[in-house]
Amino acid sequence: MTITDWVLVLFIVALLAWAIYDQFIMPRLKGPVLLAIPLLRRGRVDGIIFVGLVAILIYQNVNAHGQLITTWLLCALALMGLYLFWIRTPKIIFKQDGFFFSSAWIAWPRVKAMNLSEDGVLVMQLEQRRLLVRVRNIDDLDRIYKLVSNQ
Repeated sequence: MTITDWVLVLFIVALLAWAIYDQFIMPRLKGPVLLAIPLLRRGRVDGIIFVGLVAILIYQNVNAHGQLITTWLLCALALMGLYLFWIRTPKIIFKQDGFFFSSAWIAWPRVKAMNLSEDGVLVMQLEQRRLLVRVRNIDDLDRIYKLVSNQ
């Protein structure tokens, strides 16, 4: 295996570990899930570009009669890209002591203010930055409000 193959293996393992963490481990951390809300996807164009570039690399490797292991690793990377950008649904997971947003834990005391914009985006002001929560279903904002008002 070449150094390129080892780098591909490293990226595939890292993406797979993150996907397992996001899908199975994160909901079990920090207590029971009080509310899990699906969010709008971002970066679909980025996903198309990524998978397209990997497809070009697969084509070039096959056309140049490259190593078979490299082709399979590139195919696995393309499948991981398809999963991350089109199959996986991003979500915000509310717990008793805080919430997970973009795979990061945010405790309730860090939230200084919450506002709702005119276009249905929930804006959470932290110490030094803002979180923009774009929910898929506008009715979920009411569920978030009821949960946060009880905290």
